[in-house]
Amino acid sequence: MNRKKFLRLSSASTLSVLAASLFADGAVPSPETYILQDDGRIPNSRYPLLVYRKAFTTTGSTGAAWLEDCFATNNWTNSWRNGVFPYHHYHSTSHEVLGVYSGTALLHMGGEKGKQIRVAAGDILVIPAGVGHKKLKASQDFGVVGAYPDGRSYDVLRGEPGERPRADQHIAALPRPMLDPLTGAQGGVQHYWTV
Repeated sequence: MNRKKFLRLSSASTLSVLAASLFADGAVPSPETYILQDDGRIPNSRYPLLVYRKAFTTTGSTGAAWLEDCFATNNWTNSWRNGVFPYHHYHSTSHEVLGVYSGTALLHMGGEKGKQIRVAAGDILVIPAGVGHKKLKASQDFGVVGAYPDGRSYDVLRGEPGERPRADQHIAALPRPMLDPLTGAQGGVQHYWTV
């Protein structure tokens, strides 16, 4: 067995044990769900935005590394660490997960007619392609890890004239992820993202 494969399997085994302890009582975490409607500029999605509250307890750079490992184990890769853009935007070529590893923020989800949601370290948001998101305000230490199913590349669209219908076609062509970025094959996108 090569070193990379061994390390990946070791990491997956460790996270499987960790996930088993997280879900030891048999209860998979239930996210808050939000259906956000097309507002003419931001397409949003037929799938709900999923928000897992207090999904993990480790914060700072250790929490960020935990998120990267957890997401990668569930095949959500191409990850980065930063914040959230301070303008409405969405992705048409990929779904996205954001794990808050530090600080707090008020996010505006779904465009101007959408919903304002407060998030804090420990929260994870699973954002369907097309769902708008924007940072309204945040603490100085606000930080997230972002990742994408199958390591997909992502675009950044702002609801400008001319983006659609091409963006709508990209969104419609995307497959549902095989695994939830937090819960893997249990619950999450398999349960809430049905046609």
